[in-house]
Amino acid sequence: MSLDPITLTVIQSGLQQVCDEMDLSFSRAAFSPVIAEANDRSDGIYSAQDGSLIAQGSMGLPVFVGVMQYSTATLIEMIRDRKVAAPKPGDIYIVNDPYLGGTHLMDVRFAMPVWRDGEIFCWLSNTGHWPDTGGAVPGGFSASATAVEQEGLRLPPVRLFKGGEMDQEIYSIICSNIRVADQRIGDVKAQAAALYVGQARLTRLLDRYGDDTVRDAIAELRVRAGEQMRAQIAQIPKGTYRSTAYIDSDGVVNEPLEIRLAVTADGETLRFDFSGSSPPCQGPMNSVIATTLSSVYLAMRHIFPQVPISAGAFEPLNVMRPEGTFLDARYPRPVSGCAAEVSQRIAEAVFAALVQVLPGKVSAAPAGSSGNFALGGEVPETGQAYVMYQISGGGYGGYAGGDGLSNGCSTIGISKAPPVEIMEQQFPVLYHRYALHEGSGGAGEYRGGFGLDYEVELRAGHARASFVMDHGRFGPQGVQGGRDGAMNRVLVTRGGESFVPEHLSKAQDIQLVAGDRVRVQTPGGGGFGDPARRDAAKVAEDVRLGRYNAAQAKALFG
Repeated sequence: MSLDPITLTVIQSGLQQVCDEMDLSFSRAAFSPVIAEANDRSDGIYSAQDGSLIAQGSMGLPVFVGVMQYSTATLIEMIRDRKVAAPKPGDIYIVNDPYLGGTHLMDVRFAMPVWRDGEIFCWLSNTGHWPDTGGAVPGGFSASATAVEQEGLRLPPVRLFKGGEMDQEIYSIICSNIRVADQRIGDVKAQAAALYVGQARLTRLLDRYGDDTVRDAIAELRVRAGEQMRAQIAQIPKGTYRSTAYIDSDGVVNEPLEIRLAVTADGETLRFDFSGSSPPCQGPMNSVIATTLSSVYLAMRHIFPQVPISAGAFEPLNVMRPEGTFLDARYPRPVSGCAAEVSQRIAEAVFAALVQVLPGKVSAAPAGSSGNFALGGEVPETGQAYVMYQISGGGYGGYAGGDGLSNGCSTIGISKAPPVEIMEQQFPVLYHRYALHEGSGGAGEYRGGFGLDYEVELRAGHARASFVMDHGRFGPQGVQGGRDGAMNRVLVTRGGESFVPEHLSKAQDIQLVAGDRVRVQTPGGGGFGDPARRDAAKVAEDVRLGRYNAAQAKALFG
C-alpha cells in the first residue's frame, strides 16, 4: 500500500503522542519523587515480531531507547522458546534482569502486548526507576558490590498482571525483598496504568486508520529513519577516529577504567569498536551489552537529533560486541553504575571521536554523571523507613557558537532533580546550599556550563548514605584547544570533621547521625576552542556574575 505524505506524518505523530501520553500518565500517578518529579522513566511501542523500536516518548530517558528494544526482543524470544509463559489479553510482564536487556536493577520494566483480532499487533513497554530493590544498601547503589545479588532483587520476566489482575503472590515476593515496600504499590499501579493508557490511545489510532495502514506506516517510517541516518553519516569523511574516556574507579579497586573507542566511517555506516577497553571489573561499574548499545545510539541522537527515533535509525550503526571488556558484563558481575555512569562515559567517547570530523555538530564533553546519592534510614518519631534518592545536573560542554548549558540534566536522559521543597517535605533532611558550582566550566572560546553545588544535612535519627558518581578523578574533556571541566567533588562532614571518600566519587554505607552533612559539587562541561579567543566582554560578564573571580579569569582566559 502506498501512503500519502500527510497520512504518514499524521500516523507518525499519532504514535509519538501515544508514547507521550504514557510518559505523562506514569509520572502523574507515581508515588516516588524520582519518577513523579524527576521523570526517571520512559515508555515506548515495539514490534510484535522482533521487539524493534517503533516509537518512544519524547519525554522519556534516551538511554532506554536501545535498552527496552533489547529487553522486548529478549522477552519475545523467551516466549517463543517456551522459557516464559505465553501472554494472554490483560497480561503484563515485569523484569529487571540486567543480563536480559536491562540496565541496573532499580530500572524496572513492564511489557504488555496489544491484541487485535486475537493476534499481537505490537508491544507496549515502559521503565521506571524504583527507589529501592533491596540489596546491601538503601537505594541499590552499592559502590563496592562484587556480585549482582548484593545490589538487589533480580527479576526474570514474569507475569505480574494476569488477565488485568495483579498476581498478589508475585507481588508479595517482590515486597518481601525491598525496602519501603508499602510505597511501591503506587509506582506499580502507575506503571501499569501508563500501559493501559497507551493501549487505549493506540486502539483509537488503529480504529481510525486500520491495522494494515498503520502497519505499512510503521514499516515506511523505519525505512526512512535508516535512510536519514545514512545521509547524515555520509557527511563524515571515510576513516577511523579514535578516542579514550576514563572512569574514576570501579568502587573496589582504586584505579581508572579505560573506554577505548575506534569509530570507522565507510560512507554509509559507522562501526564502533570498544575492544581495547579495560577488562571486566570487580566493582559495579560494568555495563551490560544492552546499555552499551543504547549508549552509542543516544550519543548519535545527540549528534543527529533530526533523525526520527526508530529501529531503522540504528541499522547503520554497527556496534561490535566488546567481549572480554567491562562493557559486556556477564552474570554475576555487578552493574549498578552502568546506566547512570558508564553509559555517559561511552557517550563521551563517541563525542570525543567524532568531534574531530564534526566540530560543528559535536560539543565538548558534558558533566556526564547523574550524581546518584541514596540515603536510607527511619524517621525517629514514627519509625517509618525511607529511602531518598537524589540525582543532580551538571554543566554541558561548549560547542561551536555557544557556551554550554549550566546545571543541565545528564547525557542519558531528561531527568531533573526533584525540588528541594519536595525532598525536605518527604525526608528528614535540610538543604543548606543549592547553587551553581561556580568556576567549574572548562575554559574555551566557548566555555563549558557550570555544575551544581548542594549541601544536605540529616535532621533526625540515623541514616546510611551511598553514592555512585563519576568524573571525580578526571574532568569532562575539552576539545579543539578547550580546557577540561572541573571534577566532581564530594565532602562528608560527620561530628564536625570532614573527609573526601577514598574513591572520590563512590562510597557506600556511610553512617550518618543528625547534624551530619554531605556536600556535592558536580562537574562543569568541557571548553570548546582556544580560551585566548574568548570574547573579552563574555569573560567580564562571567566575572561580574561571580562565575569566575578575576584571578581565575586572568589565569584561564589571559
